[in-house]
This record gives sequence, C-alpha cells and structure tokens, in this order.
Amino acid sequence: MQLGIDELLGNPRRRRPLAGKRLALLGHPASLTMDGRHTLDALMDSPEIRVTAAFGAQHGMRGDKQDNMIESADYLDPRHGIPVFSLYGEVRYPTDAMLETFDVLLVDLQDIGTRIYTYVTTLAYLLEACADKGKALWVLDRPNPAGRPVEGSLLEAGWESFVGAAPIIMRHGLTFGELALWLADTKGLELELEVVTMTGYEPQAGPGYGWPLHRISWVNPSPNASSLNMARCFPGTVLFEGTILSEGRGTSTPLEIIGAPDLDFERLLGRMSKLRPDWLEGCRLRSCWFEPTFHKHAGKLCSGLQIHTDNHAYRHERFRPYRIAALLLKAVRLEYPDYPIWRDFPYEYETERLAIDLLTGGTFLREWVDDPVAGPDDLEARLVPDETVWTRDRQPFLRYPCS
Repeated sequence: MQLGIDELLGNPRRRRPLAGKRLALLGHPASLTMDGRHTLDALMDSPEIRVTAAFGAQHGMRGDKQDNMIESADYLDPRHGIPVFSLYGEVRYPTDAMLETFDVLLVDLQDIGTRIYTYVTTLAYLLEACADKGKALWVLDRPNPAGRPVEGSLLEAGWESFVGAAPIIMRHGLTFGELALWLADTKGLELELEVVTMTGYEPQAGPGYGWPLHRISWVNPSPNASSLNMARCFPGTVLFEGTILSEGRGTSTPLEIIGAPDLDFERLLGRMSKLRPDWLEGCRLRSCWFEPTFHKHAGKLCSGLQIHTDNHAYRHERFRPYRIAALLLKAVRLEYPDYPIWRDFPYEYETERLAIDLLTGGTFLREWVDDPVAGPDDLEARLVPDETVWTRDRQPFLRYPCS
C-alpha cells in the first residue's frame, strides 16, 4: 500500500504538473509518509518541489492544541523558515494575502470519517477559496479509519456551521479525497482538483476495515483522536460534547467512554438493552468508572460505559455508534426525566444555537430524546431515508472498492 504523499514523491508522472509551481501544504501532526516523516519535511527535501507556505487547521500544523476553540497563531516554520498560516485563529477562511503565496495547495490531512470533524469544513472553505482565486487544490489521499459504513442524518439546510459545512451525513464513509470531489460537485465549484489516490487501499478488508493495520502507524490527527477505536466510536460519542455528560476528555480514552457522577450506567445499559438491543450489536459495551483530570466533572468519580471495537465481538457492518449514542441519551431521559442533559455554551464560534443541534445538524435528535412518547422506531424512520440517499449519492465519487 502507498499513501497519497508517497505516490506523489515516488512517481515522477504524478509530480510533473507541479513543475515550476509554488506549492503550499495544509497539514497537521498526522501528515506523515509511510516511513513516518512529516509531509512538510519530505516535500521540502524533494529537489523538484518548491514549497512556499504552509497552513494549519484546528490543533495546529505540527503541535497539538487541546480542546475546541483553542486557537493557533501564524508563525514561521522553525526548520524551513516558510510562513505557516493558521486557519483556526484570527481567521478560519483563508485571506487573499494567504492565497497569493501559492499556485497549488496540497492537502494532506488525516480525517476520521465524521461530518463534524472541523478538517472537513476547512477543506470546504479552501475548495471555495481556490475556486474563487483560480488556484489548484490537490488532495494527497489517506485512509478513512471508520471505513465505508454510512450512519446518521444529513445536515439540514440552515444548520451550516464550522462543524457542518454541507449536507453530509454524520458517518460518511469517504476518504478525504473522495469527500473533496463530492464537495466540489455539490457546491458547483470550478477549479483544478486532483486527488492523488492511494494504491493498494482496501477499505472493506479486515481486520482494519478502513485502517490498514500493521502497515502505517496511528498518529493522533487531533489530540483526542487517540486510537482506531476512538475513530470508530466518534460518529456517536461526539454527540456528548453537546451534553453535560463527560465524553472522556481529561482521561486517557477520550471519546471512547461516556459518563457522569450522578447517573447509574448499569441502570442505563439495562434500559438500552430493553429499548433496542439490535442497536447495541457489533461491539462490546462495558460499564466502567473513571475520574477526569480536566474538562467536565474534573476530579469527580463518574459511572460510565466504554465502547470497544478492538476485540472478537466487533462486527464492522453491524456497529452503529450513532444509534448507540442516541439510545443512551434516550435512556437517560427515560430513567432520569428531569436530568439537564443539554449543555448551553459557546461551541465552535456559535453562541445562539445549542451545541447538540449544531452537532446533529438540526433539532430533531434533541426533540426525539425529549419526547416521552417517541421511540427507537421513530428515530429509525428518520435515519434510514437519509442513509439511503447518501449511499446512493456518494457512489460517483468513490475511488476505492465499496461493496
């Protein structure tokens, strides 16, 4: 197998259109070659390639900024002396001055397959900006660790935000290159868009099912994306960022565990099993205890649950993290009717709308949770049509096998 960056560096034919062009790189700490070199260093060391600038998205180009809304500043790269512009600081949309520094933008970001991951929005903004200014954009493609399965709802019109750039489903099942092709087509953008595809990538193959186990190392694409298990769970566990329940930040397994000091998760798991046991298939749900060292409920012992996809119980096509998360929220509402689930706080530069609605791309999930007579079948009736439409509409943009 070869990643997009390795295909570019190793294939003279791929590099030929870049001759004489000024290049910029959008990257982050997980932008690595197959042998573990940072993409920026590998490009700078290539005599045929001229890199004149770099861009960092949320959490930075080389360093790690914890949590949401922790901004990065522009700086000069300490090794190469080129400007590194932050797209998660004073601006999130590139300025004209930034765009003037390059002819071709190389995008090498490790995505984790979920709509709300802000790298998706940064990609959408850069596609628009490059189309507007006549710049080319090349995606150096990487695996989607969550694989091909589709789950969740499509972002509703009017609910666009920095965690929702377009009507993408929560778990989209595309690589970043495939997603770029979809975004450009959906937005009607005219630009030179090239996807440097991977070779030997088989997203349907076990045991990784999207992530090529034992071929490339897992490097956190963001500080709390600390494992393959997290990436698989994230389309569901991210919803708890919009609640007062802990999503495990401040522990060693963020976004793999959910808990709170004033809830009984054995009781909640029992209710979930009665409500819709088939939604819990494909993984192992384990009741646990944990104490966050920072963030929500810091220093308090929390009852919780952990989702495991790293054992023999894992069934890739049957694992549905979005439904697991929704069922847990419904169980909390039924078992603790007066519990204040929803967290009201500034979230990704939004101050008026609730975080849970931004995350789900509408109000429907919150309203379903809070409606005492709405059951799992009602949510299923909402999700299945969106999943069917997305599975159909993404088909023309697939560049790798999909059953």
